[in-house]
Amino acid sequence: MPALSLDSARGALLWWGLTLLTAALGGWASANAPGFYGSLQQPGWAPPPSVFGPVWGLLYLLMGAAAWLVWRHRHTVEGSTGLVWYALALLPNALWSWLFFNWHLGAWALLDITVLWLLLALTVRSFWRVRPLFGALLLPLWAWVSFAGVLNATLWLSNRSVLG
Repeated sequence: MPALSLDSARGALLWWGLTLLTAALGGWASANAPGFYGSLQQPGWAPPPSVFGPVWGLLYLLMGAAAWLVWRHRHTVEGSTGLVWYALALLPNALWSWLFFNWHLGAWALLDITVLWLLLALTVRSFWRVRPLFGALLLPLWAWVSFAGVLNATLWLSNRSVLG
């Protein structure tokens, strides 16, 4: 196995670091999420609170790996463009938990997750153009955000007195 170059190690540190920072910010906002989420009127298809942590843990691992792999191709147009989209997507990713779980702003959370979904579409497309595998690593995230967006809308509409 080839040794990790200093340049590659810096890239790994940068992209894994940004991804883990996003996870930490979202996790911090989600500290009381199980209780709040459990108190909401839920659709029958809503997952239990215990599902979210493991799912997001796996998704953040895939995200960090994809970003680092694309970073190694950052000198290409699609690589550099994809990394910009990825970095921009980290912002609504981290913000969503604050909007929904802390500030109970369901409509704003729905707007946020819609922006996240669109940024992920652009990110997946760019990553895919660098290498299909790199884009494919983000497909579970995109699918989960799609599901979470529908859940966000359903919870907001069913709990307007709590979620604004």
